[in-house]
Amino acid sequence: MGITSALVLYAVIWFLTFLIVIPIRLETQGDRGEIVPGTHAGAPEQHFLKQKAWITTGVAAVIWLILAAIILSGVVSVNDFDWFDRIPDPD
Repeated sequence: MGITSALVLYAVIWFLTFLIVIPIRLETQGDRGEIVPGTHAGAPEQHFLKQKAWITTGVAAVIWLILAAIILSGVVSVNDFDWFDRIPDPD
């Protein structure tokens, strides 16, 4: 796996993890009972994005390390996903 592939893999994992972490501990205006006129009751009041970004960075790093180790060890390769026999076998 090259450097670019590693960075792209980490970025994809980071964003997917971030989308999972965002709704955790989300306090809406409706939850607090302080709805600002002209806004939806489901609008966030406290979102803690900085903390969630740091948590996401750590979790994504752990997931990336596991996936990178699996890919670099050769347990899983591109040929494992070649269901239509289009990639020649490495000799």
